[in-house]
Amino acid sequence: MRSKFVGCLLGVAVGDALGASFEGLPPIEAGWVEVEGTLRYTDDTQMTIGVAESLIENGGFNGEHMAKTFIKNYDPTRGYGPGPPRVFRWIKAGIPWNKAAKRLYGGMGSYGNGAAMRIAPVGLLYYDEPDKLEEIARQVSSITHTHPLGVEGAAIQAYAVALAVKTEPESLDREAYIQKLLDIAESPVYRGKLEAVRELLRVNASRSLVVRELGNGVEAFNSVPTAIYTFLSTETFKEAVLHAISLGGDTDTIASMTGAIAGAHHGEESIPKTWINALENGEKGRTYIKNLAEELWRMKTQKRRRVKKPY
Repeated sequence: MRSKFVGCLLGVAVGDALGASFEGLPPIEAGWVEVEGTLRYTDDTQMTIGVAESLIENGGFNGEHMAKTFIKNYDPTRGYGPGPPRVFRWIKAGIPWNKAAKRLYGGMGSYGNGAAMRIAPVGLLYYDEPDKLEEIARQVSSITHTHPLGVEGAAIQAYAVALAVKTEPESLDREAYIQKLLDIAESPVYRGKLEAVRELLRVNASRSLVVRELGNGVEAFNSVPTAIYTFLSTETFKEAVLHAISLGGDTDTIASMTGAIAGAHHGEESIPKTWINALENGEKGRTYIKNLAEELWRMKTQKRRRVKKPY
């Protein structure tokens, strides 16, 4: 289980950093990624770190603390989208953490994938508590994303990570996995996309077909189902991340979400060592990320011991 927790968060960072160089490009062949120099992660990993830090410091979710953690960690060189910095400024100006994001886009809120991309620590910490997982995922999302499709995308991504934690590689039932995601999906948009994932898994789908059916954009509904598909359509962590990047578009986030699920499923050892070793290792680099994952694992282990039923 420790390996799955570490694999998940390192998977976030590795997928993000590898995909960043290909963001915005059209679908490409997948035999090409060569690691040269240091891999630097983007806002996807930066905000995932913030979620993990806040959950650990508070022993669970504290919205005000997590919002302040996002603000403290904000680094514009990491490539943040336009929404979160505006939300951060509003919160700093005195708008409550749970109301600021509602001001975006004429009061509709954002349906981008910025909430889903950072939600992996929630999927880890609450992997065996589905009701609490969904509740916390929605609360974490609401700091920057309040549109129902943005929030639902984060909840589905968190649940995809949780299912990956609970499933061993040799016993993955893809049909059952999709059905469990369908069971929690509420909107016709996500239900339709997840049904499309099921159908694409039954054929040898081309990249163009996958992009046409699932999307490769910054919208949560055009990227979360895509990440789920790239995980389910491959056998290894490396194959999953490379396939995600090969689809083009928002490659850093789709590869990061894919890496979270694949890492949670296959474990730390499945991530190519050359990729891990190339990942930046400064103040909050790969060693720090691994330590966060291990601390989440310790929190979960201690909690399970406390609630263990007597014989």
